[in-house]
Amino acid sequence: MNPRVERLTSAADLASAARLYREVFGYEDPAHSVNPRLLASLAANGGSVVGVRGAGGELVAFAYGFVGTDRGEVYHYSQAAVVAAGQQGRGLGRALKRGQREVALAGGQTRMRWSFDPSVVRNAHFNLDVLGATGRWFRPEFFGQPDTDRMIVDWDLDDERRAGQAPAPAGLPADLADPAGWLRPRPSGPDTWLPLPLTSTTEQRRELGVVIGSLIAGGSVATSCVLVSPDTGAYRFARTSP
Repeated sequence: MNPRVERLTSAADLASAARLYREVFGYEDPAHSVNPRLLASLAANGGSVVGVRGAGGELVAFAYGFVGTDRGEVYHYSQAAVVAAGQQGRGLGRALKRGQREVALAGGQTRMRWSFDPSVVRNAHFNLDVLGATGRWFRPEFFGQPDTDRMIVDWDLDDERRAGQAPAPAGLPADLADPAGWLRPRPSGPDTWLPLPLTSTTEQRRELGVVIGSLIAGGSVATSCVLVSPDTGAYRFARTSP
């Protein structure tokens, strides 16, 4: 059964959402918290504030976003999505994104963007392969601090295939799992594969950002990220049309 996603508007639900956000991310610094009053304002002014309840009615998953613009293009920006410990692996993250999609479409937005840490293969696979978004931009130190490089994805909400039914990637080149090839682009036909370690050092994450930034600046977009061994993942980059 698909999880039921609902819009959150009551003061109690918004306070629960803010609390869940802190718990999932382990934030103690108030500067990293979510303000329930801000969530109320977003919910009342075209933003997405959605959640999923557990069997007892408690909030177990939550996401929020807002309307953004970029050189005249209007889109929905998903700021964060969190799922309580013990609830992961049940499709709640995907349900949250699709709930935000419904809010965005109802508001007239047909695209969604969000950021993620490109060194985390599991998140990259979810965004690119499970949801079908495309990694189009790279922002080094996105939050103004070291080790906060982010890839920005673009999700076409009008295209059902790219809204959660992306096809499986093509066959993988040989030897992608060899650690000697980590962070070295591997051309394969029209695509470029980029293997990376599942657990990376600060230096490896910095190098990953340089390589991804170069590939995107050169006209490629990230279309997939898959596990190729217990220690290695691999991005697939495709050239965009001129």
